[in-house]
Amino acid sequence: MSPRFVVMGPQGSGKGTQACRLARHYGIPAISTGDIFRAATTLGTELGTLARSYTLRGELVPDEVTDAMVRERLDQADAAEGFILDGYPRNAAQVAALDRILADHDVALDKVIELVADRDELLARIELRAVREGREDDTHDAIARRLDIYAEQTAPLTDAYAARGLLVQVDGIGEIDEVADRLLAALA
Repeated sequence: MSPRFVVMGPQGSGKGTQACRLARHYGIPAISTGDIFRAATTLGTELGTLARSYTLRGELVPDEVTDAMVRERLDQADAAEGFILDGYPRNAAQVAALDRILADHDVALDKVIELVADRDELLARIELRAVREGREDDTHDAIARRLDIYAEQTAPLTDAYAARGLLVQVDGIGEIDEVADRLLAALA
């Protein structure tokens, strides 16, 4: 059986990059709510249009929509033996929803990984990414708002996961390979 991880961290901390590296290392899917929302936006689905309206304002897509999408994704065969969730859960209600989803699948999380990074470093990284990738939802104000939401709603989840004995914190600053090495060492 492969591991079941959650990768947490503020936007720009490298969680998407590191989740993909972990997925390749363990041979399991990395499941990113951000990628799901961007794909739906590109396809112009009703959900994509709704998701875009929130992300352009720097807000998060409502929990009930996100929870349903995660449940549907974890029902797929490639996630049966393990997965890495990137960007979910983001608040206490989503933690409870994930607990229900996992209980329905009769599985549990193995670790919750938090990538930590300085806010100024995060702002610089995200603004650079926005220019490189042409992400219209990565304006300075939207970025700052998402970092504030993370600090208010998501960062406190680390205490809950630490109390469960699941939390592993890793410094997200540095070269990609350097962070990946720290991450694998922390999981060993």
